Amino acid sequence: MNAPASPPSAAPAPRSRLSLYLDLIRWNRPAGWLLLLWPTLAALWMAADGFPGWHLLTVFTLGTILMRSAGCCINDVADREFDRHVKRTAQRPVTSGALGAREALAVGAVLALLAFALVLTTNPPTILLSFAALAVAIAYPFAKRVVSMPQAVLGVAFSFGIPMAFAAVQGGQDWHLAGVGAAVPWHAWALLVGNLFWVLAYDTEYAMVDRDDDLKIGIQTSAITLGRADVAAVMAFYAVFLGGWAWLQALLGLSPLFWLGIAVGAAQALWHFTLIRHRTREGCFKAFRLNHWVGLAVFVGVVLGSRG
Repeated sequence: MNAPASPPSAAPAPRSRLSLYLDLIRWNRPAGWLLLLWPTLAALWMAADGFPGWHLLTVFTLGTILMRSAGCCINDVADREFDRHVKRTAQRPVTSGALGAREALAVGAVLALLAFALVLTTNPPTILLSFAALAVAIAYPFAKRVVSMPQAVLGVAFSFGIPMAFAAVQGGQDWHLAGVGAAVPWHAWALLVGNLFWVLAYDTEYAMVDRDDDLKIGIQTSAITLGRADVAAVMAFYAVFLGGWAWLQALLGLSPLFWLGIAVGAAQALWHFTLIRHRTREGCFKAFRLNHWVGLAVFVGVVLGSRG
């Protein structure tokens, strides 16, 4: 006697537009915008030599979240043909077809305009720099087609809040006499370069997760370019970031309490070595996902070391 056939399983309920939009901007994964936020806030504290005020703190915190979310929209549209071949990204709303490319770009445009509205409450040098920041953010998703280490482009995009923070704090009324450069001191650009190496470190860890898939579909990443030197390079990137920021803070005269942040950040980087040395997907992704704690440690060190 044949067993009765099982009833067909119900089709999954269609997701609401809000749910798809939140998934599009990675709302449930705040680590992404925290990676941008900590160096930006650290720059605000350094530029102001202490608490920068509630206005700038609000502008840069909300602006960071909005622009990272807008960047996710652009990235998912640009990479939708690649992402469908990568297990980790195949179910993203645009890649899976749940959202159309135009709709995703419209969401990104609205978020970017909201961020720009916040920037308009600052000063002209910061507003001018925001256009450069937007251009780099748009360029990054396409860099992996032509650049062997596109993570360097991401590093510039993720670090541009640093000169913008200095411009917002120090861009006085006479900035136009010498151009935007007068509102952004040389050490702000040096901090950007140092932070770029941190981005190289954690995004190479991220690229190590997808290396096999990326090789199959033919895109370029730092993990592929570095080959078996990837782990050593990641640790060198951490060293340049932490060492460079420490050197700059010594020049700027922060109190010795700043070194507590550097020490905690270095300890975390050493722990990340134990996570990535065997190049497992799980270990590399965990190291990437927890990198925002490195940024938080350095930020706390800056706050403790500031005079104001």
